[in-house]
Amino acid sequence: GSNTKRQAVCVCCFVTLQPQPHRTPTPSTCTLSFKLLPSQAIMAMAEAPMEEVIDEEDIGGPMLVQRLEANGVSAGDIQKLHDAGLYTVEAVAYAPKKLLTSIKGFSDQKADKLIAEASKLVPMGFTTASEFHQRRQEIIQISCGSHELNKLLQGGIETGSITEIFGEFRTGKTQLCHTLAVTCQLPLDRGGGEGKCLYIDTEGTFRPERLLAVADRYGLSGQDVLDNVAYARAYNSDHQRSLLIQASAMMAESRYALLIVDSATSLFRTDYSGRGELSARQMALAQFLRMLLRIADEFGVAVVITNQVVAQVDGMNMFNPDPKKPIGGNIIAHASTTRLSLRKGRGETRICKIYDSPCLPESEAVFAIGADGVSDAQE
Repeated sequence: GSNTKRQAVCVCCFVTLQPQPHRTPTPSTCTLSFKLLPSQAIMAMAEAPMEEVIDEEDIGGPMLVQRLEANGVSAGDIQKLHDAGLYTVEAVAYAPKKLLTSIKGFSDQKADKLIAEASKLVPMGFTTASEFHQRRQEIIQISCGSHELNKLLQGGIETGSITEIFGEFRTGKTQLCHTLAVTCQLPLDRGGGEGKCLYIDTEGTFRPERLLAVADRYGLSGQDVLDNVAYARAYNSDHQRSLLIQASAMMAESRYALLIVDSATSLFRTDYSGRGELSARQMALAQFLRMLLRIADEFGVAVVITNQVVAQVDGMNMFNPDPKKPIGGNIIAHASTTRLSLRKGRGETRICKIYDSPCLPESEAVFAIGADGVSDAQE
């Protein structure tokens, strides 16, 4: 069923919690599992014996890696997994064996045991298309602030996947990110995700006052909105990747709906220069994008990255009305689930085009950038 018609209930103390984007999270206030249940089932659940309440098939959301201790994994090994940035059972199950064996003290046999135990808890086999379709129906989408833009995206920014936004300077990339950082905190019935936001800034363009303006528009407490946005400035490409490890730790402890990286490629462009370092740059960029995809898979958050463009200088420019293309090549093209192209319109209006998507038709929408963030363009 729809997440909006269900309530998340802790199965140890029957405390009603709010649903999480894409999946049910592990709450920071209670380390035991909880599940989404119809409202009318809550009273019956409270009267049921505890062993009947806990049903492994119904429990959703990321499982903390400490759960592997019950399967024979020592506390010391759990700490080593934490040090390597693996905070959930899903992270261990999705990790290649080579990554686990690179952890100090982990032999091939220990890596095989970890993968085997994690695979018992995380479903990684085949499923029917109808079951997958049912899960897709429950995916939450985050409003962009503009009805036309939401209509173009058939609801908004999708959780559990990577959305890339690229365009020239002054096309609205950063302003859209600021708006999403607020709308992700809205209730589900208002187009939000009922979660916090993680914001990684590589260009020094993050402005909290823009968040306050958007919060006023939606009638939210400005202080609460700012407290629910975790901000970090990345100073080089290595630091940018290390911030994702910290992000995983924070998401394992609290509920987040959105991860923003603005911009994902700028530091890679400066840290790796010239054709001689192109291969190393693409490899490092691919590893960073893979970490983003793993976070989207583990925690079910929406991942939004912005990208810069570069002008094509080959001889085919005379036949191309718009010779600019997003940087990163095929590496970033394949990693992004949905790619949105922004360009300038008249005055404060901007035009968003579906550049690439597995399910959205190629189309355009016009929106505006105002004092209160992204909104619909006035006729």
